[in-house]
Amino acid sequence: MDAATPIVELKQITKRFPGIVANDSISLKLHKGEIHALLGENGAGKSTLMNILFGLYQPEEGTIEVDGKTVAIDSPNKAIELGIGMVHQHFKLVQPFTVTENIVLGSEPRKGVKLDYKTASAEVKRLSEQYGLQVNPDAKIQDISVGMQQRVEIIKTLYRGADILIFDEPTAVLTPQEINELMDIMKRLVAEGKSIILITHKLKEIMHISDTVTIIRRGKVIDTVKTSETTPSELAEKMVGRSVSFKVDKAPARPGKVVLDVKDLTSKSKDGISVLDGLSLQVKAGEILGIAGVDGNGQSELIEALTGLRKVDGGAVSLLGQNITNLTPRKISEAGVSHIPEDRHKHGLVLDFSMSENMVLETYYQSPYNKNGFLNYEAIHEQAKNLIERFDVRTPSIQTKARSLSGGNQQKAIIAREIDKNPDLLIAAQPTRGLDVGAIEFVQQQLIAQRDQGKAVLLISFELDEIMNVSDRIAVIYEGQIVGEVLPEQTNDQELGLMMAGSTVKKGAQHG
Repeated sequence: MDAATPIVELKQITKRFPGIVANDSISLKLHKGEIHALLGENGAGKSTLMNILFGLYQPEEGTIEVDGKTVAIDSPNKAIELGIGMVHQHFKLVQPFTVTENIVLGSEPRKGVKLDYKTASAEVKRLSEQYGLQVNPDAKIQDISVGMQQRVEIIKTLYRGADILIFDEPTAVLTPQEINELMDIMKRLVAEGKSIILITHKLKEIMHISDTVTIIRRGKVIDTVKTSETTPSELAEKMVGRSVSFKVDKAPARPGKVVLDVKDLTSKSKDGISVLDGLSLQVKAGEILGIAGVDGNGQSELIEALTGLRKVDGGAVSLLGQNITNLTPRKISEAGVSHIPEDRHKHGLVLDFSMSENMVLETYYQSPYNKNGFLNYEAIHEQAKNLIERFDVRTPSIQTKARSLSGGNQQKAIIAREIDKNPDLLIAAQPTRGLDVGAIEFVQQQLIAQRDQGKAVLLISFELDEIMNVSDRIAVIYEGQIVGEVLPEQTNDQELGLMMAGSTVKKGAQHG
């Protein structure tokens, strides 16, 4: 094979699902030692295309060449044989197993009939050091951070001899620090002769790390360009088919009365560690309070405490003066709280229910959806149609199962349902995680529209840009406490980053 031959070439790949052409005659070349980004909106067909390359789906038309030879990749095992590995967006790890056990699963080195753990562990350590992954081979998956779990997925592919690595939205679940570390790891992989296809819709990352970008829109290739010869706004326009504003347009907030009042909230984990440690904050009608913090400082526990998913040990939560501490999720929802959960699969949707059933998950027992103890499907379908249209949720039909929608459309569906409840308080946890620029713009506009209608909005996000852009006030959370409050126009990433890392509160900032 000469140097000009691509290491992987996809030729005119077409894949259809009922009611949709996911990939429409897509061609793409990956060269050795290159990071090739695949950019597109949610549901544009990026993951489908890579699932074909990894043998999880079969195309109806088109061919795949590896090293200049046509191959049939009819299973992931075949892909692995050809040196192709995939790091999935939702990790496929066994929680109680150790790092090493997960990495060798299915291709275990044996001594006789027994697993040769020592050899396996040594190989994991070697790979970890060679690529600067710094993973402890003997740690249990359930005890390590999300960023570390992702590194385990990377080593899993390397252990199986992958030279071509597919990363599917790898930064969707990482903190800013972990994202930088991952970028360094990718550069190191390429320096060691690997080639990478990176599925993402984060323009900043593409500009920072990729050599080439292929833009897909609604299943078709729009363009392939050298990263050095393009700009973020050019890419955004090609991706969504219109110009996208990266600045959030909003009038100054006009805060009214206190809607949410949290006083000295404390909660301990199962092993007695304080996850909420005397946390206090207030959110007023007509404002967005953004919570900034590094993952794991009590954000999830705060959301769970406010929505009834976690018992608190001390302190009080009140909504418009009414005490809602430790009420059930249903009672809290009825009191006027809507919740866009951080994990849309776990807490946002029932993936095997239809879209129309998902739209009434919290209201199905109320009129008009319930008639004398029976579900009134006519009213439910009517509601679903209305919301899907209003919020531009792209789904083949209202009967489609939630799991077959793209992440962005799943998220829009949840937002539609939560906003439609007309809450006094909207809690938005990581509302744009894993979404493309077009969908992010839409979600942020919805949050601001809620604020402008006099709702109180509590925004929890790891995206600093989002916190700075969307919030009217920013509260910084560190080790289960609010350690300071700043106004977005009077701070910057550096200062927020320092506060998030626990350095002292800036002068003049009040507590809660």
